[in-house]
Amino acid sequence: MLITLATMKKLHPNQEKLIHILRESIDDPLTMFELMEELDVASTSVVHHHVKQLEKKGFLKRNPSNPRDYQILEDPEKPITYINQYGLAECGPNGTILDGSPIDRIPIASRILKFPTEKAFIVVAKGDSMEPRISSGDFIIGEKTTLANDGDIVVCVNEEKALIKQLYRKDTVNILHSFNTAYPPFISAEDFKIEGIVRSILKNNI
Repeated sequence: MLITLATMKKLHPNQEKLIHILRESIDDPLTMFELMEELDVASTSVVHHHVKQLEKKGFLKRNPSNPRDYQILEDPEKPITYINQYGLAECGPNGTILDGSPIDRIPIASRILKFPTEKAFIVVAKGDSMEPRISSGDFIIGEKTTLANDGDIVVCVNEEKALIKQLYRKDTVNILHSFNTAYPPFISAEDFKIEGIVRSILKNNI
């Protein structure tokens, strides 16, 4: 679905133009200086202002560690979104923790998610294998995906159990690591599948 005229009326003309430029160049992102030239504005600070406004209004999401990695959202996201929470439970053969009904729906500010909200899910960490970074009871926000890079922290299924682990690969072998050195790394089982990548950790200090 394309951005409608009604939603575009909420945007400054430069922001409307910027959205079209960003969409057309998404496969080869432009620098702030190149965006400044395309917009025909006086400085990169003007571009930065309009980029921040597009983020604030819910039309644009950028990777904080790589601002040129971004997504254009066809409909502005609401300030608060409700994300499904699932349990870290045994899944059964070919199971997934994201099947079935969520155990709760958690309100989260959309702006803290640097990816589309429809891909978000929440699980609550169990055990101490990922300490000190992740403690039992912490709320984990994941992005649904079946793909991950070396070093990503993933929510996964392995031997019919849902786990949170750091993933490394050696040739075609998946090796699952814990942060707690009391738990040695191990090779994934045949039923291993990635449910999503951990994007945020909300500490539970109760």
